Amino acid sequence: MTSSHFDSRRPVRAPAEADLAHARRTITEHLDPTPLVATSIPGTTCHLKLESLQPTGSFKVRGALAAVAAVPEGGRILAASAGNHALGIAWASQRLGIPATVVIAETASPAKRAKLEALPIELIRYGQSYDEAEAYTIGLARNLHAGTVFISAYNDPLVIAGAATVLDEIVDQRPSNGPLTVIVPASGGGLLAGIALRASRLSNDEAPITVVGVEVANSPAMSAALEAGHAVDVPVGATIADGLAGNIEPGSVTINLIRGRVDGVVAVTESEIHDALRFLASEHGLIAEGAGAAALAAVLSGKVTAGGEVVAIVSGRNIALPQLAGIYAESGAST
Repeated sequence: MTSSHFDSRRPVRAPAEADLAHARRTITEHLDPTPLVATSIPGTTCHLKLESLQPTGSFKVRGALAAVAAVPEGGRILAASAGNHALGIAWASQRLGIPATVVIAETASPAKRAKLEALPIELIRYGQSYDEAEAYTIGLARNLHAGTVFISAYNDPLVIAGAATVLDEIVDQRPSNGPLTVIVPASGGGLLAGIALRASRLSNDEAPITVVGVEVANSPAMSAALEAGHAVDVPVGATIADGLAGNIEPGSVTINLIRGRVDGVVAVTESEIHDALRFLASEHGLIAEGAGAAALAAVLSGKVTAGGEVVAIVSGRNIALPQLAGIYAESGAST
């Protein structure tokens, strides 16, 4: 994929304080806090933030709710997604009574597609990758009537603000008040940008908050963007972490929000993600998808080390069971 498939950059602003406050009110009204549970990893004090237990199986419902709640009466939602954002949009659309059209790639996860097909939205399947589906949807958005609101999976101020509420809950739930390191999966950067932005407000000398992003080695779009200072196209290889695969929309506001606010982005391999998926099952009886286990994989593999408390965000659980069963059955499992 090359960036030429985007005709022009969309003007997207950074989240304002009012957006963050709106998101906190909206999420508090509609969603229960997800659990923060301790896990046993030698050499670190680690907790898992279980966004996988959201009603849609992913943190994406936060940003979807925050953005959908701001759509004017009589409006309609248009979105593109690798799956989890679509599920969040569909859930918010149904809960708030606002119709939605969602575009997913033909190659989208079968588990996510099956859930979407059961929901009351217009579902369009287009392209062989998330990049193609996103570009097609942005083109649709430019040609639809004024009442249609395009909600990006990551490049949207209210989506970012909704994601930021994960950190508010972590701060409220954590058992101590000392240094905190939050490990965050990063694709287009909505979750990473939201948490980094909120951390810059909540961190202080007594309780500093460090944020580290995690991407998959087969799709290093975020690290490439941070190095270049803007979105650049990278080769996207096969990965079990489909929610972290794909390039970033040129001009995405997430990149500047992340630059200077995170302590780096590390990459995890497919085998490291498999190890983390097995760890979640064997140690906690939890199902996660590949992207959902990426932050934990960074901790288990030693790619993130930190003093004080570490929180790894388990961002989602929507994975096809046959695929997961194959990973559980792999020989040489570390757990």
